[in-house]
Amino acid sequence: MTSVRVNELISVAGQPEAADFADFAARGFAGVINARPDGEEPGQPGNAAEKAAAAAAGLFYGFVPVKGPEITEADIRAFQAAMAAAKGPVLAHCKSGTRALTLYALGEVLDGRMPTGDVEVFGQSHGFDLAGARRFLEKRAGQAPEVTAFFHPATSSVQYVVADPATKRCAIIDPVLDFDETSGATATTSADAILAFIAAERLTLEWILDTHPHADHFSAAHYLKGRTGVPTAIGAHVTEVQALWKEIYNWPALATDGSQWDRLFADGDTFKIGALDARVMFSPGHTLASVTYLIGDAAFVHDTVFTPDSGTARTDFPGGSASALWHSIQAILSLPEETRLFSGHDYQPGGRHPRWESTVAAQKRDNPHIAGKDEAAYVALRQARDRTLAKPKLMLHALQVNIRGGRLPEPEENGRRYLKIPLDAL
Repeated sequence: MTSVRVNELISVAGQPEAADFADFAARGFAGVINARPDGEEPGQPGNAAEKAAAAAAGLFYGFVPVKGPEITEADIRAFQAAMAAAKGPVLAHCKSGTRALTLYALGEVLDGRMPTGDVEVFGQSHGFDLAGARRFLEKRAGQAPEVTAFFHPATSSVQYVVADPATKRCAIIDPVLDFDETSGATATTSADAILAFIAAERLTLEWILDTHPHADHFSAAHYLKGRTGVPTAIGAHVTEVQALWKEIYNWPALATDGSQWDRLFADGDTFKIGALDARVMFSPGHTLASVTYLIGDAAFVHDTVFTPDSGTARTDFPGGSASALWHSIQAILSLPEETRLFSGHDYQPGGRHPRWESTVAAQKRDNPHIAGKDEAAYVALRQARDRTLAKPKLMLHALQVNIRGGRLPEPEENGRRYLKIPLDAL
């Protein structure tokens, strides 16, 4: 098949057939990057077939599926990572080649190797219309806040730094304290990487925010407060979660007044990050205490909705409710359609790259748990799916830490800390 050579690193093309992959190898390509979601049209080979064809031809294969109007920085960075992993020239394709070239060009702009104003001319020089890339850059230039994500592969969690570009003040949302359940080892690698980013960008940290007490990783909020002195906060209903788990852990000494945080946010409370206005939305369902932080045009929704191809969050934890989550999701979907939604997990369905950003409009249109569903249909779907899910492997480890704001158990007389695991409690 024909392709367009962009430079020595990349060529772009329309949809290839599986039989073309051997020819790609013969032409000197080291890898193929598929930027096309499965199922766009009948007869499309799809990710599984392309991956197998690449393996048979001895080619690296990357799967970075995108829809043109919904490209995010995570997609651009994943495309760059796939190019690097190929260790040689790549053939990148979608249906026509436009999305593949868009991902490449946007990476060049974001890394300062191409002026923003040159994007469309660059596309035209290769026979492609990159007006969509120009629109992405124009929208990005006008967005506040600036959001930087830190994906944590071990738990599929996403941590965020959200910054006011005008004042360079920021907040951290849902930071992770590293924990290896096989050895019991803890580490601050992930949290320290966030602090290093804040220092490198010359930001001033104002808040350390949790959306809820997490069941799949330890919160680094307490560690970060110790390093920075910055206040921590969570939703006010955390006290109900503390009371519930106090009984499960048989923990008489546990304070259940939320005093482990500096501020407990009620529904509708407001605060500032630099000059940015922030508002708290109570979003129960996944837990009794979950909140959404609405900051400018960005909503940090954690375990409510994931990216549209991943559906919505589970509701089978103690205190969870599918009906409550339905109403929380409806409140989120009542925000303006262009509102950016930042999820707290991504489990990479189909083996695609990690993604965490969507919009209200995309959720309404493409999320199969939401689109065309009423409350009864959603509750039935959610409960049926929850019955198939194993409990998170760190749930009993993590919650005794996270209902105390990320504090590890106090050392015992030998200087070691010990977790307490209730047997047959759930």
